Amino acid sequence: MQNVYTVAQVNSYIKNMFTQDFMLQFLSVKGEVSNCKYHSSGHIYFTLKDEKGTIACVMFAGNRGGLTFRMAEGQQVIVSGTVDVYERDGKYQLYAKEIRQDGAGALYERFERLKRELEERGMFAKEYKRPIPAYIGRLGVVTAPTGAAVRDIIQIASRRNPYVRIILYPAIVQGDMAVQSIINGIHAMEHFQVDAVIVGRGGGSIEDLWAFNEEAVAQAIFDCPIPIISAVGHETDTTIADFVADLRAPTPSAAAELAVCDIEQLQERMSEYAYTMQHLCRNCIGRYRSRLERYRMQLKYVSPVNRVRQKRTYMMNLEETLQDAMERKLSRKKHELALYIERMKGLSPLEKLNQGYAWAADSQGRTVNRIAQVEPGDGLRVYVKDGVIDTRVLDRHTMAD
Repeated sequence: MQNVYTVAQVNSYIKNMFTQDFMLQFLSVKGEVSNCKYHSSGHIYFTLKDEKGTIACVMFAGNRGGLTFRMAEGQQVIVSGTVDVYERDGKYQLYAKEIRQDGAGALYERFERLKRELEERGMFAKEYKRPIPAYIGRLGVVTAPTGAAVRDIIQIASRRNPYVRIILYPAIVQGDMAVQSIINGIHAMEHFQVDAVIVGRGGGSIEDLWAFNEEAVAQAIFDCPIPIISAVGHETDTTIADFVADLRAPTPSAAAELAVCDIEQLQERMSEYAYTMQHLCRNCIGRYRSRLERYRMQLKYVSPVNRVRQKRTYMMNLEETLQDAMERKLSRKKHELALYIERMKGLSPLEKLNQGYAWAADSQGRTVNRIAQVEPGDGLRVYVKDGVIDTRVLDRHTMAD
């Protein structure tokens, strides 16, 4: 009787056949990517096809470290790995160990290798990026002398600031001579001592833009002492020059916008600054005037002239006070003197004479008020109200006689 096998036995036998085939242990297959799915586990499942057939493929998460691009529908790739049978389903598939792009994909791999190398050398570091001057007078442009890129740069730069001088180096930006032409253009801008340089071209395929992915061009950009803006291709295009340059612009038009300031906005800003400055100056002058007036009043109070004036006023007040006191004193004394005069009048001989009395004095001017003071024959001088009478004593008599 014929032998009967289980499905698992057949699948295991076929798997052993695949395992024993040396060619299937590592081979490279070229084809187009289809039905590509990135699993949450990190595995990639896809189909590789050409015009005559398809083969199922899988790349496990542990092998993705060497994958330098994201797989997508329609890509032409070369998959290297092992063809084996998945026993459970009884299907064979290609277990990918390495995936690289075919044709343009080789350029991408070269691009990634150079990018990693230059990044490790520090040529992309922010520390080496020079700032683009805010207000430039001379703009250097290294690009093709014809085409949309140079027209856009000139048009936008002239519109934003017609006073900016544009110096164009007509470089070759595609082909075998492009690399040296771009390098010569960068060196020429160093000679012209421009304020900033735009290096770039319009869009194209990766092959068209490849001159800007060469190490020599990257080194020239890195070594240039003048700030460089890279403007290569469209917004989605990225080159090595973009990473090395001091600033990357998505398009040549955007590069002109970034390099040249808008003079109208600058004038408006300057007008705002002038207004603000005048306002601040007026406020500052007002504050200093108030402070100066305060200092002036303080200085006036403590100045020698003011102190002399105050002392002089004080002396004048003292003088007036003293004069008033003296006048009051004199007035009192005059009053007292008048009282004394009145009192003296009562005692004055002359006053008595005015009242009808007389005053007798001897020859020596002594007052004679007793009869014992004279002898008969002595001369006397008798003072009366209106004069003096000279007389002699004839005789003496007491009041009792």
